[in-house]
Amino acid sequence: MNRRKFLRSSSLAGAAISSAPIISFSNKKTNSMFNNVDDFDLNEITIDELQQQMQSGKLSSVDITQKYIQRIKQIDQSGPMLNSVIELNPDVLSIAAMLDAERKKGKLRGPLHGIPILVKDNINTGDKMMTTAGALALMGNIASEDAFIIKKLREAGAVILGKTNLSEWANFRSSNSTSAWSSRGGQTKCSYILDRNPSGSSAGSGSATAANLCAISIGTETNGSIVSPSSVNGLVGIKPTIGLWSRSGIIPISATQDTAGPIARTVRDAAILLGALTGIDSKDDVTNSSNEKSFKDYTSFLHVDGLKGKRIGIEKSHLQGDDRIVGLYHQAMETMKKSGATIIEVDLIKKINDIVDIGKSQFLVLAYEFKDGVNRYLSRANSKMKNLEDVIAFNKENETNAMPYFKQETLVACQAKSDLNSQEYKDALAKTTSSKNVIGSLMIENNLDALCGVTNGLACCIDLINGDYDTGFSISTPAAISGFPHITVPMGFVHELPIGISFFGNAYTEPQLLSIAYSYEQATKMRKPPKFQPNLLR
Repeated sequence: MNRRKFLRSSSLAGAAISSAPIISFSNKKTNSMFNNVDDFDLNEITIDELQQQMQSGKLSSVDITQKYIQRIKQIDQSGPMLNSVIELNPDVLSIAAMLDAERKKGKLRGPLHGIPILVKDNINTGDKMMTTAGALALMGNIASEDAFIIKKLREAGAVILGKTNLSEWANFRSSNSTSAWSSRGGQTKCSYILDRNPSGSSAGSGSATAANLCAISIGTETNGSIVSPSSVNGLVGIKPTIGLWSRSGIIPISATQDTAGPIARTVRDAAILLGALTGIDSKDDVTNSSNEKSFKDYTSFLHVDGLKGKRIGIEKSHLQGDDRIVGLYHQAMETMKKSGATIIEVDLIKKINDIVDIGKSQFLVLAYEFKDGVNRYLSRANSKMKNLEDVIAFNKENETNAMPYFKQETLVACQAKSDLNSQEYKDALAKTTSSKNVIGSLMIENNLDALCGVTNGLACCIDLINGDYDTGFSISTPAAISGFPHITVPMGFVHELPIGISFFGNAYTEPQLLSIAYSYEQATKMRKPPKFQPNLLR
């Protein structure tokens, strides 16, 4: 994810990393799965199709849930062993049965009624499942109540199937970390090529959704953590405007950049989930900004001709680099032109870099806000860890299990910071938030409806020794530091590895972005399910 770039360019930067070696997994057990994988009868099924099955009586929510549980046992816990689901909900079948009973009585809560969903393991669920951010230090943390968005999810009739693995502490523990690894959950794999990293920090949500282990999932993002794993796993991911979804009850990094969001196989499914979880939360003041700007149904904005007449600002720097990716980018632009859009080249990344020292300023903001937010969260949590200092001490005392591959220099750096009254913090925040003006001015000057770029590079190889390495392209930072919405859609494949294209714009322009993204998706239909290929050499 893009956070890797600024962590390495900040004062914590380590030595440069060379390309990691390809890790080879045994083919024998994996190949035995291939004949069965594509026979899964819920493969690539949409929310609408699942509702049709339940309405007709062909399947119940219990039937669907059981099928996904079996799929998880077959694909996630054996065979390819994706390792994307960190915990299954022990009450999931009783919840599904309750929702089936409601349906029989004529009560339907909405399009998510009876639909199984996986949730990232940094979001509180007030049930029997833990919320740990993938950290051994937080084992046993059973939340007293649901996060606001989980309450909304239950009200909408969704079946919470389980929790997904993630990059520990949402990839904010070390500048030398490996995405998709946590001390609690281990390493999650990319379902397309198993020796590849599914990216992070919402790694499990991305890998599981791509592999059809659920209908749809929820991830969280500070900088790239929804859109990056979505891109790498051939999915649609939405990072909403900060304030559209509440953050209360979510283990935080940044009060100014954090948000949860949908990860799905189609734009329509993502739009359904997006609307269901909007709402003003008294425990998250930022949601007040969404008043009269949010919608309960975003599917009404999905138009096949959504690109017609639109002016799209294409990130100029992404026209250079890996010829295979640049080629896909050019194809995407041609598709947009044929769909009636006007393409304008823009230098957004350069303009922001000219004003903001993104690496240093963003890291400072996150460091201060992480310490403040985690201390607040832990002070109220059902965990033995009551603050960040406790977590750091636990990791030191349990280094063999908690830190076998990389350490916790990011946590230590955050602990060294003072409070949010620090002038250093205020100065850094002013610099990062100035990105809103840069984006706004650029869009006004060019009369743009959206900005566009390659979401990020291809999935890198799993390398627990050297950590992640830079795969080139990324467009997550401008939307992340501004708090603006960002949608990624599958753009194509390079050697069976997916890569996405991004659309983003000003605050609360989700309706327009969804229309554009849907139009592009329908014109290209680049999504295809994974083959669970062991490595590039087959």
